[in-house]
Amino acid sequence: MFDDVLRVLVVDDEMPARQRAKDLLADCASKLPLEIVGEASSGLEALKIMESREVDVVLLDIRMPDMDGIELAQHLMKLPNSPAVIFTTAYHDHALEAFEVHAVDYLLKPVRLGRLFNALSRANTMRPIPLDMLKAMSSAPRTHLSVQERGRIYLVPVSEIIYMKAELKYVALQTKERVFLLEESLSSLEEEFREDFVRIHRNALVARKCIAGFEKDPQEEGGWKVILEGSPEKLPISRRQQHIVKQYRMLHERDSH
Repeated sequence: MFDDVLRVLVVDDEMPARQRAKDLLADCASKLPLEIVGEASSGLEALKIMESREVDVVLLDIRMPDMDGIELAQHLMKLPNSPAVIFTTAYHDHALEAFEVHAVDYLLKPVRLGRLFNALSRANTMRPIPLDMLKAMSSAPRTHLSVQERGRIYLVPVSEIIYMKAELKYVALQTKERVFLLEESLSSLEEEFREDFVRIHRNALVARKCIAGFEKDPQEEGGWKVILEGSPEKLPISRRQQHIVKQYRMLHERDSH
């Protein structure tokens, strides 16, 4: 349950859409106590705002560059006190029908005052959106992975990850700077990011762009290790995955001609 005043964050990459949302919220405030705690033009900006301000409801555009609303919602669901999400969209999409099942609302643009008021009125009854449902609705891989550390959410750009390695119930995400621990399965990450990552072992995926070469593994006869740009660590390649050595060399030779 929320406090007496509903704290709302408006997220949309288009300034006119944010202004219209704020105007409608101001009209709603005459009958429903609410406060606009901020506005954001991107998912990253929205998460930054939520680090310092409490938010009850996020009015969230689905189609945004860099990080769309579906991905942002996935990150929001990992917050200790995740806000209710009301999606806005200019597109009819059959996937949006699933929102009704989970008491999550969506508004078609141009947003109408009555529809927004009704959505806000039942915001405190909305249940968190299951992460697997959000993932199924998104056709594109995430641009960031969200990691919880000491009550905060850190966004790790997928483009900066050198490798992902399963460790007990976590997956270690190695970047040039440090390691992050993510509570997701390696197999689901492989499925989502198969275009950019390749499995070299049952417990490891490496970024294709970070493969600098291969070398013989002195500790295993016939074995290989992958050399990675940005990391001094050389990861072993399982016998089942050694075909990637041949594939890489063939591609490298083709590109050099």
